[in-house]
Amino acid sequence: MSNEKQQVKKRKVFYVPGYDPILPRRYRELYRTEGALQAGVSGYDLTLKGRGGKSQTYGWTVNTTIGGQATHTDFDFLLWSDIVQKSMERTIAGSFWLLARTAWAYISTGSLFRLTKLQKGPIIAALYPVVILLTQLLVGLCLGYIAYSLAGYLIHWVFGAVVGLGVLCAVMMWFKSIDNKIYAYYLMHDYAFSAQYDGDIPEVLQTRMREFAQSIHQALQDDVDEVLVVGHSSGAHLSISILADLIRRFGVPKDGPKLAFLTLGHVVPMVSFLPKAWMLRNDLQFLCQREELTWVDITAPGDGCTFALCEPAAVSGVAPETGQTGPLVFSAAFTQTLSKEYYARIKNRFFRMHFQYLCHFDRPRDYDYFQITAGPITLQSRFANRAPSPSMITRSVNKFTSTEAPK
Repeated sequence: MSNEKQQVKKRKVFYVPGYDPILPRRYRELYRTEGALQAGVSGYDLTLKGRGGKSQTYGWTVNTTIGGQATHTDFDFLLWSDIVQKSMERTIAGSFWLLARTAWAYISTGSLFRLTKLQKGPIIAALYPVVILLTQLLVGLCLGYIAYSLAGYLIHWVFGAVVGLGVLCAVMMWFKSIDNKIYAYYLMHDYAFSAQYDGDIPEVLQTRMREFAQSIHQALQDDVDEVLVVGHSSGAHLSISILADLIRRFGVPKDGPKLAFLTLGHVVPMVSFLPKAWMLRNDLQFLCQREELTWVDITAPGDGCTFALCEPAAVSGVAPETGQTGPLVFSAAFTQTLSKEYYARIKNRFFRMHFQYLCHFDRPRDYDYFQITAGPITLQSRFANRAPSPSMITRSVNKFTSTEAPK
């Protein structure tokens, strides 16, 4: 790194999280702890400070010294956890009704079957909350029936019915109370968030996304060398639409900072394969042809929650025949960039694996989240000579490829 000319002294990063009700402080602490570990492994200095003052956005600052080159990075966390929290405010009965609607949305349109032709892992992850929640209901019904039978036999069937219903409710409430360990309700609401609108984006979120685009536009007027947008998980497809809106409305200054886009662990097909995902498909087709930005997409086969190595525009059926400029798709290769001991500790924790992109690697290769987001080299230069992974998936099995809503 010391032999490379420094390109970034000041950087602005916008982080777009996935569907997560947790407030962003946890992300800041994850960056602090994992960044320190990565700096220790790779031999550079990294310090993080929380943002003070009266800023209206949540964020932090990072200072690094890599190869003798000092870089200052200002992070903005683009918050939509309040929208997530509100979408999860449902009764148990309401959640099961939403589960049925979500299953119907994917099965009746044939999207579920077509998605399995891309990757099995994300479909297994999608079926997980269905299996777990139905198992919970079955356990509750069985225990409720036993209570009904005993109370009805000993006292009266009416009393037994009341007791049985009470046991069923108590069991279901207990299961929901431990969902922070099981994630069944959380994942169900995650998949349902888009499915309940058949892939369309609700207006409340579209409004927030337009505000995000405005913030990025303002950063492109600032005295920084690079503006980097990072979209993780569901945040990847939101970022695609945010950046498409930014370019359409404001453009990108030719003499301004470099605009870069990093998507991590994307789940784009879970949305783009739904019938009303016109906005996302249109934005995908638009963004993959833009020369104003550098787009790098990183996934890993070891992450069962992502569509690993699936080029999002191509698999969605909207890639142009010519003129495509991005994204560069390659693998984080967990089995090669993590030691056997490290990998063994996390490989069975699917949620942790989905966040590995934001964590340190003890055998890093060309992917280092902390050097990308806080180092002295632009995303464009860092991967200028990087070839896409040879196992990149570009075949389209999507039935719904229209980019415009019917008039």
